[in-house]
Amino acid sequence: MSSSSGRNAASFLYDAPGPRTRRRTRIASVVSVLVIAGLITAGLVQFASHGQLDAEKWTPFTQWPIWQYLLVGLGGTLQAAAVVAVLGGAIGVLLALGRLSHVKPLRWVATALVEIGRTIPVLLLIYLMLFGLPRYGINLPVLWKLVVPLTVANSAVIAEIVRAGIQSLPKGQTEAALSLGMRRHQVMRLVVLPQAVRYVTPSLVTQLVSLIKDTSLGYVVAFTELLYRAQVLSAYNRLLVQTFLAVTLIYLVCNGSLSALASRLQDRMRRRTPAPAATPGAAPTPDLETLRA
Repeated sequence: MSSSSGRNAASFLYDAPGPRTRRRTRIASVVSVLVIAGLITAGLVQFASHGQLDAEKWTPFTQWPIWQYLLVGLGGTLQAAAVVAVLGGAIGVLLALGRLSHVKPLRWVATALVEIGRTIPVLLLIYLMLFGLPRYGINLPVLWKLVVPLTVANSAVIAEIVRAGIQSLPKGQTEAALSLGMRRHQVMRLVVLPQAVRYVTPSLVTQLVSLIKDTSLGYVVAFTELLYRAQVLSAYNRLLVQTFLAVTLIYLVCNGSLSALASRLQDRMRRRTPAPAATPGAAPTPDLETLRA
């Protein structure tokens, strides 16, 4: 899609801001930057007054063994996130197809599973894996005590993302494929689903950012992920502030890279393909935060 067509499409969503609105936006941006800068300055002053900025407290973080210890935790974080992404993606697609099925019992079951995954807190599911299942003789490895609850939650979100992508595609493509003699399952597998997944790829990458953050709950089951390693390290070196600031930096690099990737994918998709036409009765593509609510 060209930039002019993108602007025309955006004009249906909101009016172009006038001079007064642009001026207010600039003022609000300047005020926000000043407030954030003030908060950062106040925090640095407090750190300095309590000796948290002394050079000797930061010297250990100039040594490779400290970072190597934390990067092992990052490896555990990425391992758990990768397993959940694969399982959650596969289950999410199946749930999305189930919700769109013409078979009512299948649609009801898929809808119930999605709502359960969206409404039950992940921490509660982790406690169930940690304390509930072992009472019945089911004691999974530490990794799976984290992976299973995250898969339940993320598969529900992915199902809604994929379903919204499918429903946003023009119905004419399905009708054209059916007129060529293709069966419905072939149309969905070969025509509709590939386009829908490509369309919602930026949202899926954004969900991966949320998934990486959710892996920090692994400390509950003592899984060796980044936050758990930070807790162990801070208890050892007594450098709580410095350790968690270093971990914050690692999270910023990882999640910031994924967010930038999602933005690039979205911009590229806008340039190359037109937005799918809305069809009567089709659900609009929901906001990601709404899906996770």
